[in-house]
Amino acid sequence: MPRFEPFHALRYAPQTDLDAVIAPPYDVLSDADVEALKARDPHNIAWVDDPRGDGDRYERAAATLRRWLAEGVMVPDERPSFTIYRMAFTDATGADRVISGVLGGLEVVDEGAGGVLPHERTTKKAVTDRLDLTRATATNGSPVWGLSPAPGLTEALREPAEPVGGIVVGGVRHTVERVTDPRRIAAISAIIGSDDVLIADGHHRYTISRSYRDEVRAATGRTDTDAELTLTFVNELVDDQLSIEAIHRLLDGVAWDDLVAALERFFTLEPLDGEPTPATLAAMVAQGRLVLLPPDGRASWLIARPGAFAGVRALDGAWLERALDGTGVVLGYQHGLDEMRRAVKDHAAGILIRPTGLDEIMRTAREGLLMPPKSTFFTPKLRTGFVMRPTASLS
Repeated sequence: MPRFEPFHALRYAPQTDLDAVIAPPYDVLSDADVEALKARDPHNIAWVDDPRGDGDRYERAAATLRRWLAEGVMVPDERPSFTIYRMAFTDATGADRVISGVLGGLEVVDEGAGGVLPHERTTKKAVTDRLDLTRATATNGSPVWGLSPAPGLTEALREPAEPVGGIVVGGVRHTVERVTDPRRIAAISAIIGSDDVLIADGHHRYTISRSYRDEVRAATGRTDTDAELTLTFVNELVDDQLSIEAIHRLLDGVAWDDLVAALERFFTLEPLDGEPTPATLAAMVAQGRLVLLPPDGRASWLIARPGAFAGVRALDGAWLERALDGTGVVLGYQHGLDEMRRAVKDHAAGILIRPTGLDEIMRTAREGLLMPPKSTFFTPKLRTGFVMRPTASLS
């Protein structure tokens, strides 16, 4: 089972206006978003965690972080700590919810070694960005999101710890609390270390942490450095501690008639009465249907033909991989119904899919299998900047 350990966290100084410096995770930001964050405050975490442009941007990020440390903009905890991170919000059903997890250092294990389990295939993308940034800054910025099936973690985090700060963004209240009590730290470590940790979000970040660890091992000949762990938020794998939405599909590279012909081999197409609404999403789950969106015109239900997906795992992403195999279609990904209705106008088509259930996520990971890319969308998104984790000395 993986180790989960406290560390000397880097945090913004206590007097900092966190609203001005905390940012969304780097992988949901456009260039315009990053520029807006940097314009918001000269100490916004985007200056360090999301350097963009040409030239020595990683070295600039590292120099910025060193300057902030020298000036007291960010300060390290005096003692190793965990950070309890809570997100309070109203979900899509109108229910008030609080997700409570903990930020710590999760062991970086070899691929296929067990202990830390992926649950979906990752899309091909350049991973050198995060690796180059980690090399230059010697820190972990945006955390991996992990899920623990071990019982008792939610209860272990229930008692408030030392308040560190918080912000409210998009109706979500993000608050963080520092844990330095050795007994509480040991209890949290023991719970998380008693079972596998499933990666919910941040598969690429975990992958580059493995590459970085291997580089440090090769350079130092040691296996006991801070590069052996990576910054990870872990919460309990239970329904009331998770909010999972679907990531819908945008399609290009295929003519409409060819797409319909391919889909009709596996689905019955029936006209949808009106435009898709939240009630449509609920009906999709209740009736086991998908929805085909044309760039203009009327949407259609996609109703799986009996036996069409025999031998295929009951995942919408896997069904579409089978149905679209050989069409040459190029897939894009978009969450949110309103966002899909806007985005599909610029694509050949779109398909609304259903969220993946917790049981299927856990079963897939335990069996050592992988779901198609973008099978899950965990919300709300963790913010970056509450805590950074050094992987080497920053002096």
